Amino acid sequence: SSETFWTTTGMFPQEFIIGFPKCVKISKVAIQCYLVRTLRIERSVSKDPVGFEQCIEKDLQHTEGQLQMEEFPVSISTTYLRFIIKSAFDHFVSVHRVMAEGT
Repeated sequence: SSETFWTTTGMFPQEFIIGFPKCVKISKVAIQCYLVRTLRIERSVSKDPVGFEQCIEKDLQHTEGQLQMEEFPVSISTTYLRFIIKSAFDHFVSVHRVMAEGT
């Protein structure tokens, strides 16, 4: 729902993990967020959310009053994706949607 979102507590880094029921192949990751400065995305193929390795790290553009919409083409297999918000343009940020596309 576009009316729901996750917000940080104001200290960085902040992270959240998305788990899949089994290992999946992903070709694109997209995120809609607000006031995120630096984002890192990591993956894990373990049964448990451990042993992450970095896939993407990017400084996002500041979009005053609008959601940041970023798409990352990837070619990975993963069981877990960890999103780490390393820094922000303000004390609080929000994540409105995360999408992983693949098989």
